[in-house]
Amino acid sequence: MPTTEPVITLERLNESHIEGITALYREPVVARQTLQLPFPSSDLWRKRLVSDNERVMQLVALHQDTVIGSITLEQFSRIRRSHAGSFGMGVAHTWQGKGVGSKLLRAALDIADNWMNLHRVELSVFADNEAAIGLYRKFGFETEGLLRDYAVRDGAWVDTLSMARLRRPAAS
Repeated sequence: MPTTEPVITLERLNESHIEGITALYREPVVARQTLQLPFPSSDLWRKRLVSDNERVMQLVALHQDTVIGSITLEQFSRIRRSHAGSFGMGVAHTWQGKGVGSKLLRAALDIADNWMNLHRVELSVFADNEAAIGLYRKFGFETEGLLRDYAVRDGAWVDTLSMARLRRPAAS
């Protein structure tokens, strides 16, 4: 009997997603791979909901109206850095490795390339997060540097990779 893929939809983050995104980043496995502190409040996420800033695009991945992932893409506001932006993302533990991150990243890079006209998209990722690093490499990101003892996680200093993807002009 053929199995059907779960339906995953993407939406722009809005007020109706606040409880779901709060729950997503309350997951210890998700929080430990970000620079978020544990036990975020709904009020914190409500304050982060930036609906009137064109330079910020926040998307959520949904399965049956449950938030299972998110990505925030932000174009830098400084004039000399406005060709660049960065993003952060998280995927629910039970959905990791099932294409949610690829779907979110593909959508964010489409917006970066075709709507924001970004030449450079950059990110930081913990150096031991092999799954995320593999995902980013799949989408053309390259390691630019190692930041030693960049953050504390689980009571220990951890290294972070600085990665970026430069959009090259299409060959004619």
